[in-house]
Amino acid sequence: MGDSAYSFSLTTFSRTGKLLQIEYALNAVANGRTALGIAATDGVVIATDKKFSSSLVEGEGVQKVERITGGSGFVYSGVGPDYRVLVRKARKSAQAYYREYNETKPVGQLVKSTASVMQEYTQSGGVRPFGVSLLVAGIDSDGAPRLFQVDPSGAYFGWKATAIGKNYVNAKNFLEKRYQEDMELEDAIHTALLTLREGFEGEMNGKNIEVGVVSKSDGVFRLLTPEQIQDYLDEAN
Repeated sequence: MGDSAYSFSLTTFSRTGKLLQIEYALNAVANGRTALGIAATDGVVIATDKKFSSSLVEGEGVQKVERITGGSGFVYSGVGPDYRVLVRKARKSAQAYYREYNETKPVGQLVKSTASVMQEYTQSGGVRPFGVSLLVAGIDSDGAPRLFQVDPSGAYFGWKATAIGKNYVNAKNFLEKRYQEDMELEDAIHTALLTLREGFEGEMNGKNIEVGVVSKSDGVFRLLTPEQIQDYLDEAN
């Protein structure tokens, strides 16, 4: 009996020690739009491709980079509705933390609590794993810029720079060549856009790219406007 006999069970390991539904969830992530993040010396940038399959889609209400707390944000690759659930749970968790301690939840603890939610969905009957990987940007309690990746298994990792989604292998290779330890936030934003451009089909503009940044100077996570993104793209040309 091969691994395929276990492919419909979330809670049963295959003979080779795999939980195949988690691997299938990672396939959903790999089929999603490319998203990436870069941790600079003075901040973090996360960015993603927001290109739609049809020009008739009204894209104003679609947001892939989300602010979770005043100083942290998420971006994803994979299944959009699953992402909305995680965003809602993360915001509720952050609000509960603020009510109890009267301070913003540190990004490290935000990552751990979100990863715990995702892990619970890998060992419970009647549910399936979340079909998303997250990139989480923020300034931690020690004042250091942090970038984390959270996978459907509930595993999480800290990164200097990384990419997820359809073109993640090429994007990671590009980041490995471009990343520098002393990179500042402005350089990181330009590098993020150049990396997205490598695998982008068609013309990039301020409306089909989303960028979120958090700066060490004020600790505030903010979304760049389409006009600001277009200015960065024009500078790169």
